Amino acid sequence: MSNASRPDIADQGAACEIARTIGAIRRSPVEQVRLDALRLTGSPRSEGEDSRHVRLLGEAETALPPIVVHRATMRVVDGVHRVRAASLRGLERIDAQFFEGGTDEVFVLSVALNTAHGLTLSLADRTAAALRILTTHPDWSDRSVATVAGISATKVARLRHDVAGTDATFRVGRDGRSRPVDAAAGRARASELLRRNPTAPIRQVARAAGISPATAADVRDRLRRGADPLPDRVRRSAEPAAPRTGTSAGPPAEGHPRPVPVPTTVSVTPEALSRVADMLSRDPSLRLNRTGRELLRLLQVSAAAVREQQRIVTTVPPHCLGPLAELLRGYSGVWQAFAEECERARSASMRDLAH
Repeated sequence: MSNASRPDIADQGAACEIARTIGAIRRSPVEQVRLDALRLTGSPRSEGEDSRHVRLLGEAETALPPIVVHRATMRVVDGVHRVRAASLRGLERIDAQFFEGGTDEVFVLSVALNTAHGLTLSLADRTAAALRILTTHPDWSDRSVATVAGISATKVARLRHDVAGTDATFRVGRDGRSRPVDAAAGRARASELLRRNPTAPIRQVARAAGISPATAADVRDRLRRGADPLPDRVRRSAEPAAPRTGTSAGPPAEGHPRPVPVPTTVSVTPEALSRVADMLSRDPSLRLNRTGRELLRLLQVSAAAVREQQRIVTTVPPHCLGPLAELLRGYSGVWQAFAEECERARSASMRDLAH
């Protein structure tokens, strides 16, 4: 793909977090690092470096642009060819700018940088990168993955269909906002709430149903007109996804779509927790008020502890491990009670909307 036709990551709202990260890296100080301190593993290039490109860079008389290095692991995120060229020139050090984020972000950032400039990834490598991102970030929308990987959203949709385990209740779009994958389910929940309490505030209905206020308002307007709360296009898109069972419960009555249960638990793997934390961090309703920002800062600390737990365990002095384990067990009970309080508050909100 040529530079002229490739999507510009900085202009795509969906991968705005990646764009902001890249911008922060570009504004960071340039430091000199030793070549022998760098790790050149984990590149999205399946065929490794291009020796001809390395030779061209090595023979050029211009200074090499700074490479990007992950501070925690010293892995080269972007610039392996420049590192090889510096070695060819007989240099011991190279200019670098550092990425301070977590290890789970390194691959995505590497793909984004390597599709945005320099010797771009091959189509096969971009496709392989998209498959990996679909596996690690199943809540990302097709367009978000396409923007980062440098392929079409249509191709990403086909890849998603072929990859097991990439289903998600919500997907994060290019504007950074999370939206339900099943629009019919959210509308069904909203219509049920509005039938029980027609005067319920639209924003509360939207929040409880997991849809936008505009969608909730549309559902209310349709119910007032006596129309189906699901537009034809939404109902058609939902029909192929209907579960197949041995017995049929029959179609829902006109204007009364069957409610779809909302999952209330998530897999407690570090990756799953990181995805939920990322989804919350992109929610404008949290970012745009003081309490929400304080909560997000708290969650960022917890997410960092999840990412760094192995390093913490291996570097904390042995005599501190016992008290640390006791403290963590105590905090786990506090978090469990906090989670139960959140569930009770959510249930109470649903009851209030229904009356």
